[in-house]
Order: sequence, then C-alpha cells, then structure tokens
Amino acid sequence: MVGIFDSGSGGLSVLREALKLLPQEKYVYFSDNAFCPYGDKDPEFIKNRCRTITELLLSKGAGIIVVACNTATGAAIATLREEYPVKFIGMEPAVKPAALSSKTGVIGVLATAGTLKASKYLNTKGFYEEDTKIVEHVGKGFVELVENGILDGPQAERTVRQSVQPLLDAGVDRIVLGCTHYPFLRKVIERIAGPDVQVIDPAPAVARHLAEVMAEEGLLSPAVPGAKPDIELVTSGPEDSARKLLDLIMNE
Repeated sequence: MVGIFDSGSGGLSVLREALKLLPQEKYVYFSDNAFCPYGDKDPEFIKNRCRTITELLLSKGAGIIVVACNTATGAAIATLREEYPVKFIGMEPAVKPAALSSKTGVIGVLATAGTLKASKYLNTKGFYEEDTKIVEHVGKGFVELVENGILDGPQAERTVRQSVQPLLDAGVDRIVLGCTHYPFLRKVIERIAGPDVQVIDPAPAVARHLAEVMAEEGLLSPAVPGAKPDIELVTSGPEDSARKLLDLIMNE
C-alpha cells in the first residue's frame, strides 16, 4: 500500500500522476486540512504533524510514503527518514528542468513561504542561480482557493494574477509550481502567463520516482488488466474539498 499525505488536498495532484503509472496499487491519502496551510507554520509543528500522520499511515499498512507537500518535505522529510523504517518520497520544486530549458535565463518559482526558506530548496537554487536568474513569489491565496474548490473563474483569476504578474514582469519564460496545490490552478496560471511561458509541475517526476523506488524495493503489486483504483481517503477536518478533487481525478 502507498501512503500519500499533504497539508490538504494539494497532494491529490501527485496521486493523480501515481495512478497513471501504478493503477494496480492500493492507496491511502491523508489530508491534514484541519491544519492547512503548512506554509506559515513553525517547522517543529510541521515535523510533529508529519510524525503523527506517518504513524497513522503505517498503522494502515503503508509500505512506502509520499510526502506530497513541498513545505512538509523541506521541514520534516530528513527527520522522518531517520525515525521510521520505510522509504519516503519527497517533493522538490523543479528548478533544474526549468533552468536547463529556459531560453531567457530567467525562471519563476511559485511556492509557499515555508518552501522558499527550506534548506532543500535553497541548496537546489544555489546550484543553478549562478547561470539563471530565479524570481520567487509566494502563491498568496492559492492553497485557500484549491481547498475551497475554486479552480477557475473571476476570483481565481484575480488571486492568481497577483502572484503570477510579478514573475511575468521580470521576464520569466518558465514557471515552476512549488506547491502540490498549485497544479489544480494550472489552467488559470497558463492563461495568465500566455503561450510563451512554460508551466512546470514536478508531480509526474515524483510519480516516476515512486514507481522506480517501489520496483527497487520489491513493493510493486502485480499488474491487473482493467484494475480500478483502490483509494482510502482520510482527513483531519471536513472531507468535502478533498472528496470533490478526488472525484474530479477519477472522472479524468
């Protein structure tokens, strides 16, 4: 069984990609929406929440856990790997592919404040910023939009534009989505950014890494033709938002 968790519903963007590669697996998804968002929380608080969630997922039989939250990855994944005897797959803003493919040498990163301060992100940024200008902006209000099921329309457009426009004004030709909630707003982001700006979602790469690690560890279930997804949804608060997004993914 694959355990996946996030501060809220955003990690379902990773589950969506995992289902494409590993439809035969059983999944348990935990949305910690009672404490969402994590972006402005103290790192120690996030670590403790991650411990609690990990223990719950292990109790349900998870053999591998995806920390489908950039902020939680930055704050807690090193600790989780030290304290628990399972493999953890984490998130990292896709700075590398953005920097290597940029034609202008200017890329943008949309993320939470917590992710932009995390050592994991700062180390990656430091490796590429000598040759690439990296412009950062917090996706202010993005998580709240997704948690409330507002994925398009005038309100989403206004909120997204406030954070995307400064990146466009700086001349970026790549925008990295550094929070798992943000891919659910991708259509709005792409519409505002225009055809000359590529939006990069790290979720497909994370799903590929998950599949590779599961193969290496002998954790893959046998392929079953026509298998239907087996997903257990658990939340720490109301499940309405996560249920709607999960239904959206299933309909896709």
